[in-house]
Amino acid sequence: MGKIITIASGKGGTGKTTSAAAVSSCLAVLGYRTLCIDFDVGLKKLDLSLCMSDFTVTDFYDVISSGMELMRACNESPQIPGLFFLSAPSECDFDTLDSVALQPMFKEIRREFDYCIIDAPSGIGVGFRLAHTCADMSIIVTTGELPAMRDAQRTASLVRDMGITDLRLLVNRVSKRNFKQIATTVDDVIDMVSVRLIGIVPEDRSVFLSLHKNIPLILYKRRRAAFDFLDVARRITGEDVPLRQR
Repeated sequence: MGKIITIASGKGGTGKTTSAAAVSSCLAVLGYRTLCIDFDVGLKKLDLSLCMSDFTVTDFYDVISSGMELMRACNESPQIPGLFFLSAPSECDFDTLDSVALQPMFKEIRREFDYCIIDAPSGIGVGFRLAHTCADMSIIVTTGELPAMRDAQRTASLVRDMGITDLRLLVNRVSKRNFKQIATTVDDVIDMVSVRLIGIVPEDRSVFLSLHKNIPLILYKRRRAAFDFLDVARRITGEDVPLRQR
């Protein structure tokens, strides 16, 4: 049975969507059949990060509302075999949905895929809660900025309240220079959020360039961020991967 992992953050600007796309791509590169779902209705942009902007005709609402078969709604990446994408609808009233309506879709996802990565909406609204409906793990993405850390702390508390015990922390867009100027460290971030670390990803221009060249990060230039996202994917699969020396 496949594993469902929700990528969340308390606020925008942490690189949550980029992280969801990168981790999904890395899992597929490692040989795991992986589905990445955009749950950010109205502000959907996961297709851009996956370099699959031409594959947004169908969405998850087609599956749960009109009975479309899951695999008909999903699209496989032309650049990374084994990586599939399911878009968010342009419009959807989350208030008309509940976790019960989503469960049949997630049950089928577990049968079809090794991993499902969900890009949850930023914040802690209804969409955030629905994105955690069947999650086995929640990865909270934050930066070293104080507002992001505080929001991540609150997000972690809400995820625990939903009964999800497997929480991980991804500290993203790490800049040694910025950390030095505000006299903080990754350990300080971990202590404040109080969630087990799964990875540290540095600020890397390759993330920006790969997006605008329409090439998945892991296929663009395997530099700092690409290797660190690959390490996160390997840790998800159960490998014991030490943190890279900084």
